[in-house]
Amino acid sequence: MPRLIRAYVRFVDGMNRLIGRCAMYGIFVLVGVLLWSSVSKTFFTPSMWTLETAQFVMVAYYILGGPYSIQMGSNVRMDLFYGGWTPVQKAWVDGFTAFFLLFYLGVLLYGGLGSFAYSLGYFGSEPVTFFKDLILAFVTGGPAGAGEQLGYLERSSTAWRPFLWPIKLMLTFGVFLMMLQIVAEFFRDIGRIRGVEL
Repeated sequence: MPRLIRAYVRFVDGMNRLIGRCAMYGIFVLVGVLLWSSVSKTFFTPSMWTLETAQFVMVAYYILGGPYSIQMGSNVRMDLFYGGWTPVQKAWVDGFTAFFLLFYLGVLLYGGLGSFAYSLGYFGSEPVTFFKDLILAFVTGGPAGAGEQLGYLERSSTAWRPFLWPIKLMLTFGVFLMMLQIVAEFFRDIGRIRGVEL
């Protein structure tokens, strides 16, 4: 396998391993938020922020742990036939199905970009152009220039009314990391087919 592909696989594996292992500790944050929710409902005035915060933490935990789960082979598979195949047969099937998964993740990424752009006040139909203009405004005019590109920031409809752009950014970033990991797994499958372990 070319050195560039090996470097890509090592880089993506290392990055997703670090992010995934950090995201694993999000479960303790989630437990803490839910524990405080129970305590505040029992002994004090119930906190308005706990349910939505728990949902946001769970989304971050799930979406940032997904690429690490793929890397470790911990994802759920239909094992009716797959379990009895040789590693090379598995690599052929995984390599073929990677294209379908990449297409699906590409659609998710585009939808995530659109939703993220909407949360920043862009109501058009070309989110990629919006982000290109936003980055250009930031480079040329700094934070003030980027601020001029933003519209009305989307907020949740609950009583707490948090801004939604941070969680939408997390979702978009997580899908992007998943795409990078799937490409790395595709290269790993090609290596297995050729008898090289990456």
